[in-house]
Amino acid sequence: MKKSNKTLLIYSIGIILGGIIGYFYWKEIGCSTGTCPITSKPLNSIIYFAFLGYLGTNFVKDKFIKS
Repeated sequence: MKKSNKTLLIYSIGIILGGIIGYFYWKEIGCSTGTCPITSKPLNSIIYFAFLGYLGTNFVKDKFIKS
């Protein structure tokens, strides 16, 4: 697998896992009053955590891609 394909795969996994975590975060901890900007709606929570998954992947991607 080429380095660029590995990078794309790693970023995709990070974004998807972040979105899944965001959904479950909203479902379990979400704000029921609607005043919390991130957790009041599931889409906001999913997008926010998917972005955090992207950022987290950016920090650790070099450990997964050797050459």
